[in-house]
Amino acid sequence: MTKKLHAWEKYRYNLYKTKQVIAFHVGDRSENSAKELWKKIPGIYKKNSVFYTDDWDAYKSVIPKNQHVVADKGSGYTNIIERFNCTLRQRVSRLVLSALSFSKTIENHIGTIK
Repeated sequence: MTKKLHAWEKYRYNLYKTKQVIAFHVGDRSENSAKELWKKIPGIYKKNSVFYTDDWDAYKSVIPKNQHVVADKGSGYTNIIERFNCTLRQRVSRLVLSALSFSKTIENHIGTIK
């Protein structure tokens, strides 16, 4: 019997200036994973940034309300991160579940992203 690895990459971007990834976490889509991602975000961003996300409930429970904006699909605020996810999946076959080279362990999956 084979166990499937279900992992989602979550990233935070410095969206308008550098488009740089400021933090990432690989895990499931639980509130606990959202908390882990929040811990990895540098303090300067936590204090001085507005975070645009999709309508995922875990983000609502972790990001302070005055810094959180739920971006509608047509708003364009999540386009850069969605494009980045697509590019990763195209260029790194280990991230694609149906590929033969898919990483079977979470450690290999994270090592591929770093």
